[in-house]
Amino acid sequence: MNARLEPLTDHSVAALMRQAEGHGSVMPVSRREFLTVSALAGGGMLVMLGTRGVAQAPPGGGPPGAPRPVQSLAPNAFIRIEPDGAIRILSARPDIGQGIKTSSAMTIAEELDADWSRVTVEQAPVDASIYGSQNVGGSRSTPMSWDPLRRCGATARALLVAAAAQSWGVPVPECRTAASVVTHVPSGRQLGYGELASRAAALPPPDPASLSLKPRSEYRIVGTPVASVDNRSIVTGMPLYAMDVRLPNLRYAALLRAPALRAIPVSGNYAEVKRLPGVRDVFTIEGAGNGGGEAIAAVAVIADSTWAAFTARNALKVQWDRSKASTDSWSQAGRRARELAKTRGSQVLRSDGDVNAAFASAQRTVEGFYSYPFLSHATLEPQVTTAWMHDGGIEMWAPAQTVDVARPWIAQLLGLPLEKVTVHLPRIGGGFGRRLMYDFMTEAALVAKRVDGPVKLVWSREDDLQYDYYRVGGFHALKGAVDAQGKLSAWQNHFISFSADGTSPASGGNMEPAEFPLGALANVHLSQTLLPLRTRTGPWRAPRSNGLAFPSQSFIHELAVAARRDHVEFLLELFAGMPQSSGQGLDPARAAAVIRLAAEKSGWGKKVPRGRGRGMAFYFSHAGHFAEVAEVSVDAQRKLTVHRVTVAGDIGLIVNPLGAEQQVQGSVIDGLSAMMGQRITFEGGAVQQTNFGDYPLLRIAATPVIDVHFVRSDAAPTGVGEPALPPLAPAVCNAIFAATGVRVRELPLSLAGYSA
Repeated sequence: MNARLEPLTDHSVAALMRQAEGHGSVMPVSRREFLTVSALAGGGMLVMLGTRGVAQAPPGGGPPGAPRPVQSLAPNAFIRIEPDGAIRILSARPDIGQGIKTSSAMTIAEELDADWSRVTVEQAPVDASIYGSQNVGGSRSTPMSWDPLRRCGATARALLVAAAAQSWGVPVPECRTAASVVTHVPSGRQLGYGELASRAAALPPPDPASLSLKPRSEYRIVGTPVASVDNRSIVTGMPLYAMDVRLPNLRYAALLRAPALRAIPVSGNYAEVKRLPGVRDVFTIEGAGNGGGEAIAAVAVIADSTWAAFTARNALKVQWDRSKASTDSWSQAGRRARELAKTRGSQVLRSDGDVNAAFASAQRTVEGFYSYPFLSHATLEPQVTTAWMHDGGIEMWAPAQTVDVARPWIAQLLGLPLEKVTVHLPRIGGGFGRRLMYDFMTEAALVAKRVDGPVKLVWSREDDLQYDYYRVGGFHALKGAVDAQGKLSAWQNHFISFSADGTSPASGGNMEPAEFPLGALANVHLSQTLLPLRTRTGPWRAPRSNGLAFPSQSFIHELAVAARRDHVEFLLELFAGMPQSSGQGLDPARAAAVIRLAAEKSGWGKKVPRGRGRGMAFYFSHAGHFAEVAEVSVDAQRKLTVHRVTVAGDIGLIVNPLGAEQQVQGSVIDGLSAMMGQRITFEGGAVQQTNFGDYPLLRIAATPVIDVHFVRSDAAPTGVGEPALPPLAPAVCNAIFAATGVRVRELPLSLAGYSA
């Protein structure tokens, strides 16, 4: 039990203890669990800010371990200050490697004026009534949490200052805070936060309108490089992840899923497999997909270990009814797209000016057909969920990015009231959008209905690659024109994507009419055709943008070459005439700034060694402006070496520079890995790739020097987990052209014989 990952609810503690008593054993309670149960028993100060506001625990009175009465106020987080000065901060949103557990605590600690060395950070329990949304995705966690978390820290600081002023009998404005200490400026007297905790807890919460947030000039924590609060636990192998969950009498489940979507099992050697060593049960499930509509039927094996479960699953011989199953074919889609490329699309998304006249009067026109494949998320930790039905409800440990959405669906699936669905959030071993889907949780819930006790459903690597919600592939038939002055004068794009319903693009397969450079030109025609698709698709790191950037930013370079113009100069000219943006849209001034910064830091325009080339690309997505310059060389056997990638980004104010830099580095590596040799193909509705042997990851030796620079900005912070990825592929492909004169219009590069 002490390997349990998250604080336990009262009913789960009771259930575990009853189970332990049934086996004549006493299970130890971990320090974390003990503190969770008795958190309100001491004389500390508890500040819990959520949709219900600030909750405080007054000191004194009451039996040991009894919860204190609470009062409510406003904002959105959870702080506890102990009498010894230790500060405990809960992170409401799950950490998928993007560092939100660290940066959210930094934001609170900054406004609290805390001594960071006294801060510990833990994952908050799932409770929307206290914490509001606990979803993560779209690089929105930081911008959405920035102001609420600041107000959380400021509220606690205001209570501490008021308590100190009351203790000394002095006016509040005469007091200042720093490093968990309140100082009375005129007299020099000081009190630590721990000394003030009990008195502060008894005070009424401050009026939110009275809160004073710190100016950037006074930041001491935000803006400094801070290592992840989980680093020590990660490198020492402590149980943090869903795969690490261990419970008494835990069983293990593995599923043999249908070979194609909507195939159903007819019969199989279930009785034979059930007799194998360690196997407890074999049965079929219909599957519940991701909120319905995308279910994959399967045969479930329950066993005493993952080895026994996987071995038995591999021994299954199942006959499938494929009469209504998917027959999707990537090769057929490619052939159809090339035929359609000769025409304009059936749906017009944008039409400005007169492209035909612009083409007729152009100095030069360029045409190109670009394509990019379906991709798998391939998270390092495959999908996994532990589920346990007990006490009239279900308890789950799952790496979920959208727990707010998953809980109601599971409640509906099992016919339970929402309050009977408890989900614990471990640290997540990679997400990239995959954990926005919760099909693995619904599968575990269906399996748990048949198991007496807790059961862990584990996906193999093969499962993970073959039953993903894939990044949508796409095709672009592009035509552009430059006039006699060498300016881009017309742009035409027939975008060929996919649709599950015949009318709207599949998830992640859409294109907005404002896609750059369309808003910078007078003559534009954007149309689309949608090919039928039944294969499951979903968000993949920088959804939509991860594919669209490659053709658009490569084709801009093609046109710059045709105009005999420097690419950076050509790009900057496009932004010169664009109107300034309001809010968090594409801002031409910020775009130009990152392009200039990337050019400067990469040595753009300077000579490179013989056989090398530099390529530039810019892209705006997820409120982030990024420009990247790749420097590459290609030998006679088309072995590609990416020597350096220089990245310049503007994501507003940066909470944790170390975390931001790591996210950019990860984006570059992820982008290189995908563009070199990764693709998902399917024939007859079945995915053909099975493991990293045919879906290769980039090797360490092929990783380039990654030089990261950020524009110093006072703008509101935005996310960085996604926007640094889209420019990478076009930057590298433009560099390949600069080095070799060969234009790349199809990904992955391995299709053209390139290797890393």
